Amino acid sequence: MTRLPSLALIAWVAFVGTANAQVPELSEHPVLRSEATVTDDVVRIGDVIDHAGVVAKIPIFRSPDLGSTGTVSADAVIEAVRKHALIGLDTAGISEVTVTRLARPIAPQEIEACISEALARQFNIADSGDISLFFDRDLRTINVDQNARGAIRAENVSYDARSGRFDATLDIPTGATSRGQVRFTGRAAVTTEVAMLVRPLDRGDIIKQDDIVIQRRPKSQVTSTIVTDVNQAVGMAARTSIQPDRPLRTSDLMKPELVQRNQQVTLIYQVPGIMLTVRGKAAESGAEGDLITVLNEQTKRPVQGIVIGPGHVVVGGSNPQLAANGLVTAAR
Repeated sequence: MTRLPSLALIAWVAFVGTANAQVPELSEHPVLRSEATVTDDVVRIGDVIDHAGVVAKIPIFRSPDLGSTGTVSADAVIEAVRKHALIGLDTAGISEVTVTRLARPIAPQEIEACISEALARQFNIADSGDISLFFDRDLRTINVDQNARGAIRAENVSYDARSGRFDATLDIPTGATSRGQVRFTGRAAVTTEVAMLVRPLDRGDIIKQDDIVIQRRPKSQVTSTIVTDVNQAVGMAARTSIQPDRPLRTSDLMKPELVQRNQQVTLIYQVPGIMLTVRGKAAESGAEGDLITVLNEQTKRPVQGIVIGPGHVVVGGSNPQLAANGLVTAAR
């Protein structure tokens, strides 16, 4: 919160009425307000004092900058209204008044969207949503008069395809009937969305929706191996340890392992009308659909089967090696 610059009184030419005018009677005593909101470049008596009567519209201070807030002491207000014969002012124990000047904010996102749309329309770079702008100076909100109407417009836009440099002048509404121009320069790049991790993952960790954030990267740096769709990653597992803040690659992902090495599993042999099961010990890890080796704990012989679920491995009934794997014998 900033203090109003020196709280200097505004010089006014004359007060309504003549020198010997009678002081108006107020139906209620004037009361100081703790907060005031203004839209003009001046603070008037009625902005900071309730029941100010006919002197309510008389300016006494300069307003804060557009969109900002300042303070003025109660003593300064009393001194400012003294010559206007406002009798019986009740300060209500207030030591200072907070004054906020309203404004229409033009946000950085609005400025960037305007320039991106102009570049897409005039130079056919890409869709406006796929253009990222890097400004020479940090973008900040532009506050204009609360009564400013109309949209911002891009004018005199130039673009160098080799360097990506742009130069754009925006026509911006500044008041009820006035407009102004602001120039912006920087570099434009065609970008695309990529999936990024927000936390480190260990091998086998399952990727959840909250683990991923979407960021835009220059399209020239994004290869076919980089994950661009969240659905490609959510529900998958980390193939190796992965650090955050870098694009995910398809090689980083694998199906979740439903069987871990040395895990006790159920071996299943199934043919029409018959299903045999036996306990086994996985010799290797595997995801759904993977062919892995499992030790049949009854026959102490290794067999190969396909992972069909957590801790479950099926051995195909049409496999000619069934006689050799010992399952039928073990189940009897």
